[in-house]
Amino acid sequence: MPFKALQIGPVWRADRPQKGRFRQFLQCDMDILGESTILAEIDTIITTIEILSKIFKDTKVSDITIHLNDRRFLTAAASFAGFIEADFSSVLITLDKNDKIGWIGVKDELIKLGYDSQKVVMFTKLFEDIEDGITIDEFCYKLGDSIPTIKVIEDLKSILEVITKLTEVSAKIIFDPTLVRGMGYYTGPIFECSLSELSSSVAGGGRYDKMIGKFSGGTDVSACGFSIGFERIITILNDLGFSPEFNKEKMAILVNKKISTQRLTEVFASANLLRSEKIVSVLPMRKNIKFQIEMLEKDGYSLFDKIFK
Repeated sequence: MPFKALQIGPVWRADRPQKGRFRQFLQCDMDILGESTILAEIDTIITTIEILSKIFKDTKVSDITIHLNDRRFLTAAASFAGFIEADFSSVLITLDKNDKIGWIGVKDELIKLGYDSQKVVMFTKLFEDIEDGITIDEFCYKLGDSIPTIKVIEDLKSILEVITKLTEVSAKIIFDPTLVRGMGYYTGPIFECSLSELSSSVAGGGRYDKMIGKFSGGTDVSACGFSIGFERIITILNDLGFSPEFNKEKMAILVNKKISTQRLTEVFASANLLRSEKIVSVLPMRKNIKFQIEMLEKDGYSLFDKIFK
């Protein structure tokens, strides 16, 4: 320990499908288990910035912003407004919708859920008038005696300071007290990554120290992770009109389905030799070869070989 994992795999969620957001999708995960200090947060955030910087290096996207908050600031805000602990999850899930339904919508939904209107107004007022660039200390001042512990505050400041001072990090990191990340399993710092001129986030994560214990007989393990949405990245790149440049020429070998096994062996042997210099695909020959070649040309193929027998 700590155990560091990088993985890409399919995941599922109950959701309304929309652009860049599907019920089944590929998720690129990085997690650090067994590290209870903010070293995990810093390491994870820096890695994510590096990955996204490389992906969007040759596009019009230039500004990467990490939004940072802590779930304990959010629960402190709920407590300050008079909500009890049993209400926290529902209240924060509703708060997370502010970018979609606005602050009026958040208030209306909380009141419809049966919460006292005075508490609702007191709670949303903490966030409604927040300006860009608000500091951790300024937000803590709004919370009065309900502020989190000194360690929580100092840890969040340290994460901000370290990332900000790393000159090789091509991104900015800001304290964003409105960041919620609706999943209730987060226990500490949470973060999301946004890109310039794009409204939705492309990555998100945080600390989830209690989750593993729920599935391992109650033994809690410190955990921190970040996830990058593969389809979200691809959607953004497509919208930007970006396609990767291939240094190698693309060649298609179109093979008649009736050729002998011996001839097919020779074709693949030849293709393997060519692959040291070119991107080579061996494909079944269609009836309309002219149309097939036109489609392949649109996909970047410039060289063709037709094997009839």
